[in-house]
Amino acid sequence: MATRIRLQRHGRKGRPIYTIVAADSRSKRDGRNIENLGQYNPNTNPATIRLDFDRTLDWIMKGAVPSDTARAILKYKGVMMKKHLLIGVRKGALTPEQAEERFEKWMADKAASIDKTVESINSADNKERVERLKAESAVKEQRAANIAAKNTLEPEPVTEETVAEETVAEVKAEESAPEAKAEEATPEAKAEEAAPEAKAEESAPEEKAEEAASEAKAEEATPEVKAEEADPEAKAEEPTPEAE
Repeated sequence: MATRIRLQRHGRKGRPIYTIVAADSRSKRDGRNIENLGQYNPNTNPATIRLDFDRTLDWIMKGAVPSDTARAILKYKGVMMKKHLLIGVRKGALTPEQAEERFEKWMADKAASIDKTVESINSADNKERVERLKAESAVKEQRAANIAAKNTLEPEPVTEETVAEETVAEVKAEESAPEAKAEEATPEAKAEEAAPEAKAEESAPEEKAEEAASEAKAEEATPEVKAEEADPEAKAEEPTPEAE
């Protein structure tokens, strides 16, 4: 049975997380595995790798074949370097002490390289963050300046044309003022003119009533006058005793 060290995909869409496993080469990628050796998370910068070094080295020494991505991870963690040194010890080219010393030196250099890479990444991130903050502050200042410019309108420069226009406007306003006052006073004058007519109309019924009353009195007095006028004629017709 050929054993392979490879990655099984987990996680969600767009953010995968891989498990490093030793599995049968005939099984599916995400199928059954023999042993779980670690985890690889490419979503961080730098990538996060958690690996069981001793168990992975044991599988490599037994002949397990890593996939391309798994081989790169094992080189990064020093498993393939350790295998190379152990093969040299088996062949007698190196003693175990020399192999261990070389491995420790290689790991120290690798750790320094990793620290340098992490520092450069962090410095780049910090620089990008500072530049982004500067750009945001510049945009905010520009917006504040635009708002201040809108709120404080600059006075228009006074020119001869502006003065002439203002003078003409004042003259026209003075000329139109009497007309406006006359128009405003017109309703009051009309009301005053209409008031005597209303009073005359109100007094007309009273005058008519007085005239009617005087006519009635005249009519009442007429029979008496007529009677008085008729009495002298009657008296004249009657013979007086003395005349007889």
